[in-house]
Amino acid sequence: MARLELATEDDRHIVVTRFVAAPPEAVYRAHVEADTIRRWMLGPEGWEMPVCVSDPRPGGGIRFEWSDGKDGSFHLTGEYVALEPFSRIVHVERMFLPDPTPDNHVETRFVPEGEGTRITMRMTLPDGQTRDAMLESDMAEGMERSYERMERMLAASRS
Repeated sequence: MARLELATEDDRHIVVTRFVAAPPEAVYRAHVEADTIRRWMLGPEGWEMPVCVSDPRPGGGIRFEWSDGKDGSFHLTGEYVALEPFSRIVHVERMFLPDPTPDNHVETRFVPEGEGTRITMRMTLPDGQTRDAMLESDMAEGMERSYERMERMLAASRS
């Protein structure tokens, strides 16, 4: 059963929450270090990230490219707006599917909770149509598979 929770706030916001059994420092690093991102942020099984650029500083660029090894591929570009180590990341992203989507403003918080971290990601989208399109996609399933992978990877690194 998926542990990712997805909710909406008005017609422009999606809020994703997920508990990860790892400390905030490790979960934060997993969101900004390119070599680590490339290993877990893959969505459904069978996908890979041949290109992963993450320059974690205000104004630093982001570029993630995914491929299913067959005929499926897409990419994301963006930039970091603000970073508060181990507690908060703000960035802007746009997907290319192949046409670019409108900018998605994302704030991700990492809050200590018991023996782990509560991740809360709040996406601000340009309009209800864009929000609805994201909700109709397999976004939640891909995100849950990625977070499961990250959690296993972080657990293995602590062993």
